[in-house]
Amino acid sequence: MRILLVEDDALLGDGAKAGLAQAGFAVDWVKDGVAAELALKTTDYAAVVLDLGLPRLSGLELLRRARAAGDKVPVLILTARDAVEDRIKGLDSGADDYLVKPFDLHELAARLRALVRRSGGEAAPMLRVGELELDPAAHRAQFRGAPVELAGREFALLHAFMRNAGRVMSREQLAERLYAWGEEVESNAIDVHVHHLRRKLSPGTIRTVRGVGYLMPRETDA
Repeated sequence: MRILLVEDDALLGDGAKAGLAQAGFAVDWVKDGVAAELALKTTDYAAVVLDLGLPRLSGLELLRRARAAGDKVPVLILTARDAVEDRIKGLDSGADDYLVKPFDLHELAARLRALVRRSGGEAAPMLRVGELELDPAAHRAQFRGAPVELAGREFALLHAFMRNAGRVMSREQLAERLYAWGEEVESNAIDVHVHHLRRKLSPGTIRTVRGVGYLMPRETDA
C-alpha cells in the first residue's frame, strides 16, 4: 500500500522510508508542509505519517486544512513533542494516532496497518476472500489451505485486490498503490504481476474486465 511520509529530518526520513519499504509499503517522502499538501491533493494514499515541526507549513496546520477539505486519509503523527497537551492537540486536529520519537520501525508499521485496516472497516488483521487468506503483518498468503510464495510486488498487488474485492480496478489505480515516486514502472508491469498471481493461485482468482482493468470477485474460489 502507498503512504505519504512527511518528515524534514533527512536521517530519520531516510531510515523510516527504508524501513517501511522493507515492511511492504510504497513510500513517498516529502520534507515540508507545502509539498505534503500538494501530494495529498494529487495522490490517493492509504495513510500519512506526519511530523509536526515542518518548514513552510506546520504539520498541525496541514492536518487542519486536509480535514477541512474533507480528506479522510488516516494520519499518524510522528513527533518529538511528547507532552500530553501536544498529543491532545494533534488528535483533536484530526489525527488518528500518535507516536513519539524515538520510535521502533516495527511498531510504526504495525500502527499503519491497523490504521489502514480500520479505515477500510476491517476488524480482523487477516484478510479473507473465498479460499484466499492474507496476513499483511507476517507477509504470508494461503490459498485453499496451502501457503503461496509471493514476491514483494505480487503480495502488494494481491493485498490491493483483496481489500477491494468486488470492485473493478484500472491498471493506473493498481500501479498507484504499488509504486512510489521515482520507481520505474514498465507499461505492462501490472499485467505481468497479475499473470504471476493467476499462475500461483488459479486463473479465475482475478478476472479481466476488458477495456477497464481487473476484478477480484468477493467470493473467489475458482
